[in-house]
Amino acid sequence: MTTFASFSAAVPLPTISSVSGYKYDVFISYSRKGNAQKWLLNHFYTRLVECLADQMSPAPTVYMDRMSIPKGAHWPSDLQQALLRSKVIVPLFAPAYFESPWCMAEFRSMQERNKRLGIGGGRVPEGLIYPILFADSDDFPPEAWEFSWWNFKEVSNPDMVFQITRRYAQFHDKVVEFATDLAQRLRRVPEWQPDWPLVVNPDPVLRPPPPIPRFGEPVRPTDPEQPGDQGQVDDR
Repeated sequence: MTTFASFSAAVPLPTISSVSGYKYDVFISYSRKGNAQKWLLNHFYTRLVECLADQMSPAPTVYMDRMSIPKGAHWPSDLQQALLRSKVIVPLFAPAYFESPWCMAEFRSMQERNKRLGIGGGRVPEGLIYPILFADSDDFPPEAWEFSWWNFKEVSNPDMVFQITRRYAQFHDKVVEFATDLAQRLRRVPEWQPDWPLVVNPDPVLRPPPPIPRFGEPVRPTDPEQPGDQGQVDDR
């Protein structure tokens, strides 16, 4: 994989100690449809945090909404503010990712930041989008193929039993390699700007109220909801 070596040759950048305004080093962008969320929670998130801590001091901070949003916070606003104050986005490419309005808003916000900085294409091909290929790429849109990615398809088992298989060692080695290169990118990020572009996602769609049962008609139980999801549809 390439690093930000050409980045520093083309654009004068500050050292990491002089960067201000950032709150997170890495923003993980993923769809909750499919197995990506389970894989993140069971394996990748914790291992990435640990491997980045082996590469840098102070240890980089990694934002993932299920692990990072405070209780009682307005989650769309928290997502937006976290993205604005993150250095690099790590999208988990899968077919469902490109069907999610939330994921595409996050992805395109970082694309706009790249354009403002004049990176991620042309003379400076390395940008602030650092993708992982999680699942099948046959149905990806053309824009996805403009990026080189880290292929994790062979180590994408989301179940906990994966940790006692031989392939888990391969997964660990791949995360180490990923974190080593990602750490180099984090050392070369541009200085934070308070007016980074943000592609705003439409407001969450409200769930319709349940129908009022007629007399004598049994009430059917509603589906259980995740904490913090009441009254909103999460179409990530």
